[in-house]
Amino acid sequence: MTAGPLFPPPPCGEGSGVGVVQNEAKRATQPCAQPPALSGTTPTLALPTRGRGAETARFLTSRREALLYAGAAAAFGFFPRAARAQAEGAPAAPAAAEGDAKAFGPERHGLSAFGELKYPPDFMAFDYVRADAPKAGSFSTYPATTSLNQSLTTFNTLNAYILKGDGAQGMGLTFDTLMARANDEPDALYGLVAQSVAVSGDGLAYRFRLRPEARFHDGSKLTADDVKWSLETLKAKGHPLVAQAIRDLDAVEVDAPDVVTLRLSPARTRDLPLTLASLPIFSKTYYGAKSFDEATLEAPLGSGPYKVGRLAQGRFIEFDRVADYWGKDLPANVGQNNFERVRFEFYRDRDVAFEAFKARAYLFREEFTSRTWATGYDFPGVREAKVRRETLPDLTASGAQGWYFNLRRRKFQDVRVRKALNLAFDFEWMNRNLMFDAYKRTVSVFQGAPEMMATGAPQGAELALLEPFRGKVSDDVFGEPIVPAASDGSGQDRKLLREAAALLREAGYAVKDGRAVNAQGEALTIEFLEFDKGLDPHVSKYVSNLKVLGIEANIRLVDAAQYQQRTNNFDYDVISRRLSMSDTPGESLRQVYSSESANLPGSQNASGIADPAVDALVETIVAATSREELHTACRALDRVLRSIRNWVPAWNKDTHTLAYWDCFSHPAEKPRYSRGAPETWWWDEDKAKAAGVKA
Repeated sequence: MTAGPLFPPPPCGEGSGVGVVQNEAKRATQPCAQPPALSGTTPTLALPTRGRGAETARFLTSRREALLYAGAAAAFGFFPRAARAQAEGAPAAPAAAEGDAKAFGPERHGLSAFGELKYPPDFMAFDYVRADAPKAGSFSTYPATTSLNQSLTTFNTLNAYILKGDGAQGMGLTFDTLMARANDEPDALYGLVAQSVAVSGDGLAYRFRLRPEARFHDGSKLTADDVKWSLETLKAKGHPLVAQAIRDLDAVEVDAPDVVTLRLSPARTRDLPLTLASLPIFSKTYYGAKSFDEATLEAPLGSGPYKVGRLAQGRFIEFDRVADYWGKDLPANVGQNNFERVRFEFYRDRDVAFEAFKARAYLFREEFTSRTWATGYDFPGVREAKVRRETLPDLTASGAQGWYFNLRRRKFQDVRVRKALNLAFDFEWMNRNLMFDAYKRTVSVFQGAPEMMATGAPQGAELALLEPFRGKVSDDVFGEPIVPAASDGSGQDRKLLREAAALLREAGYAVKDGRAVNAQGEALTIEFLEFDKGLDPHVSKYVSNLKVLGIEANIRLVDAAQYQQRTNNFDYDVISRRLSMSDTPGESLRQVYSSESANLPGSQNASGIADPAVDALVETIVAATSREELHTACRALDRVLRSIRNWVPAWNKDTHTLAYWDCFSHPAEKPRYSRGAPETWWWDEDKAKAAGVKA
């Protein structure tokens, strides 16, 4: 499957081009040159290539807690980063004969992007869990992340894997997957439903041997037929992002009731096998007389550690632990899923949500509002030491939070306009006056992952990747990395606003009667589409500066359903979003930045970027055969994306700020790639009694 036309017709909004990025240097429209192979590396894998919120309101996540919020596949930023994985495993089959590309190698207990596995075949539990953690009590929270069709503020369907409806949080708790993520490794997977996997010599076939004890909640056996039906159904009827991510799954073959082989296209990405191994497994029998692609509040039949309990549409949903869960003693599950009940509460207003926490309506929250963290935790529960506040390190890539321009609309297609809009944003004033200096300015889409962020002028292999696009991308790409301008902190930096006004004049706008208009007399108007009032103070300040430039800017607050519908169809000027990045990016970058996702309904490509250089660099990242190659290509992509200026970068912090009623305990160290809660925490009855909290 190849990318469509560079500028396919937009599904909505003004303008005739999708992601028309006008670089300072004129961009050629003919097909881009393929980047050269990275120098200085010796590929070990023959991977095929292809040519085709809140102050922090997370949208995508690469962390384990996404398993609770969105489903198993979300554990990898929804699209895992691995495919041609080679790792040590328990030998159960003869190795493939040298030169026999179709023969399968030995059966292995795990997979990873580049063959690295921390845990041996006989490991008993992950290092970051307490193996004998008690199973008791309850964990209640309110949503902090979303994926696919989910909303932070409501739900109206229990199918979180399609485009239709607002999916409920936590549905991943009810389903098992072929393999499970280790959260102290960048992308490693270990057997869950699958006890082992064997890989063909050419890396285009993965044979999974299923555990004979795997069962659905009704006692029926989970078989290879269920795996086949699930993957084929997700490809045909799943959310467009799922279907796009697994489009190079050519066939699913049932070799035996407990053996399934996944055959992949030669064009498949490095990520595809781990993506497939992380997708939920549904019951073929259960869906025999049901339509998979319809929104429904009927609880589906699952096989995971929890099943759907009580719920009230749009208000709360509970998941009850399955006492006889078939997989509870597997190494990938030991010390996890410790609560008898997990509950998600939904609130349309974050201040109301905080008041509910103070009233003990739910027990755990990650705080994303610096004002609340600095001034809000002075209530009886805190003063009486019944509520704990804890700051844990967040060593993962923090992601790209900011305001994204819809480049499908003509008014944003001139890079000078986008530069001007960036200059009007006064982060320094906001950080001091609204956020208690709690944040740092974000400069890169790979923020928090220094090995993937551009530094200095490009050299060596990085420069070699960029050279084919010289003259087709901004000259800025070949110098120091672009960073947002720092203001004087006054709230209206006159120097920066003068620069912004000059750029608008260069772009053809003149201020008449206080309004910036173009040669056709059209006013420059900008609507910020939001569903949450949490960012109102920040956007309002930004809007006031835009008005100084003659721009008619306003905030449009809509309900969750309307927001979902409009964003799915790209019916907006500007939206705020945080796109969390994986530590091994791959397919997920296609979802966010490639031409093929620019017009895909429900796409994460908020700006509609459709740029040849971006496409080529994303494909280089997807095809990387080592971390060195991957990091080099990411730095090159970072430079090009910075030059496009499709967003106003916001802010970031490298900690998790947690507040909870003191009824929990957790391991001394959290896993590097996860918050740790709730999957490794447990109910502490002694603490609960002291805090007056009941399960």
